[in-house]
Amino acid sequence: MSQHPTVEDVEEGDEYYHVRYRDPDEFDEIRTPDWAENPADSVCSGSEVRTGDEKGDDDWTVQSILIPVDAVDDDDEATQKAQQIVEKIDRSE
Repeated sequence: MSQHPTVEDVEEGDEYYHVRYRDPDEFDEIRTPDWAENPADSVCSGSEVRTGDEKGDDDWTVQSILIPVDAVDDDDEATQKAQQIVEKIDRSE
């Protein structure tokens, strides 16, 4: 990813803030890859990265970041943590 994606939506669930960058309907498949665990945990323990295979494309991109509700104070902090995770992933590519 050459440009950091923009947050489209943040939803608070029972266990996670779901920080969404892209509509899940844009993807053929969505996964939580093992390789993304290290950058996610280094920013916020227990976070998860969801990547998607965009329709008509072989590239996998960040679809959303899950931030544990008990790890942050509010959706603004969840968004900040998610952005830090995306930046770490971008630097590692």
